[in-house]
Amino acid sequence: MDPLRILAIDTALGLCSACVFDQDSDTAISSESIPMDRGHAEALMPLIERVIHRIEGGFASLDRVAASVGPGSFTGLRVGLAAGRAIGMAAEIPVVGVNTLSAFAAPLLGQPGDTMIVSVIDARHSHVYLQLMSSEGKLVIAPQIISMTDAVAAIGHQPVRIVGSAASLLAAALQEQGRSSHAEADLAGADIDWIARLGAIAHPEFSPPSPLYLRPPDATPQTNGRIALM
Repeated sequence: MDPLRILAIDTALGLCSACVFDQDSDTAISSESIPMDRGHAEALMPLIERVIHRIEGGFASLDRVAASVGPGSFTGLRVGLAAGRAIGMAAEIPVVGVNTLSAFAAPLLGQPGDTMIVSVIDARHSHVYLQLMSSEGKLVIAPQIISMTDAVAAIGHQPVRIVGSAASLLAAALQEQGRSSHAEADLAGADIDWIARLGAIAHPEFSPPSPLYLRPPDATPQTNGRIALM
């Protein structure tokens, strides 16, 4: 398969990011990332336009769009995925989804040793989104929302490296139970380059740009005054 040029988009967590990654040169040829917890809807399209403006050929030069699917903010995910789908439709190119937890783990894969890699995102209320992989990339615990207590129990006594937005939280919980771990610095979001790299190898049929919701939304429709259907 010919090398791809991928537009990657991430609005899952505390960053609004986009890059154009060129698989032939194995580098991001244009990239921008802005820290933000809210406001992705207003910031994303101007950011993408700036990123695209810096590359030769513009949107017409793209072969694929990759967008983070979460887990993460409900609002943020919808913004990024809607933009990715719209660009893919307009440019008539495939759009793939990339798991945020896998993007956190990707830079650590393939390193020497058999230490497990734990990707973790703060889900609040003493819960985390968690995924556990071997150093070779084998999925050991699939993405799930889990209490911090159950996360510590699931990891057990095996040596782990922890990465993600809640790496320090999980490391502290493990330390309280007398278990050692190596925690990377907390990250506001995944590296947009790695979302692009994973998007380049993803199969469009098996990696749809659909949000990975692991918990129901906090807001639910009101039922007061609703008329029952006969």
